[in-house]
Amino acid sequence: MEQLELVKSAIEGDQDSFKELVKILEPTVASTVIGMLGNCQEAADVGQETFIRFYKALKNFRGDSDVKTYVTRIAINLSLNEIKRQKRRRVLFAFDSKMSDKGSEDVNFKNQEIMDSVQHALTHLKPKFRSVVVLRLIDGYSVRETGVILGIPEGTVLSRFARAQKRLRELLSPVVKGLL
Repeated sequence: MEQLELVKSAIEGDQDSFKELVKILEPTVASTVIGMLGNCQEAADVGQETFIRFYKALKNFRGDSDVKTYVTRIAINLSLNEIKRQKRRRVLFAFDSKMSDKGSEDVNFKNQEIMDSVQHALTHLKPKFRSVVVLRLIDGYSVRETGVILGIPEGTVLSRFARAQKRLRELLSPVVKGLL
């Protein structure tokens, strides 16, 4: 069943249709929220809240945008709210650096180390830059789609993306040098 049909069925009270929507959209929401907040409990909470908000807003969904875009916008907005909340409380982002099992190969450890370093570097970007990187590189949205989700012009998406890439290069250069 197509996503719009699932939305219509869910609005009419079909819980299975909403469960199917969650199943389809969960990977997108997870990658967006984890990209914004890191792999932490707050990310899990924001992911759940995204679907709660989506469910409550179903009857207001007009179909002007793709369902995936609509849910991603909810996830981004809730992530930005969480970042503001954390800043007010002066809480640092959780950085989950799960270590590989002792029996793991060096390659797996290096890959995990790289992934952890990239995630850590993302947490050091301002939220307006981080959201562009997450949407473009992690979620794979186009410049136009990213602009729609964030409610900003395409030129702003491009400039924020360029600035974010420059900052990420600065943050990750020590890691890259250490791996060579």
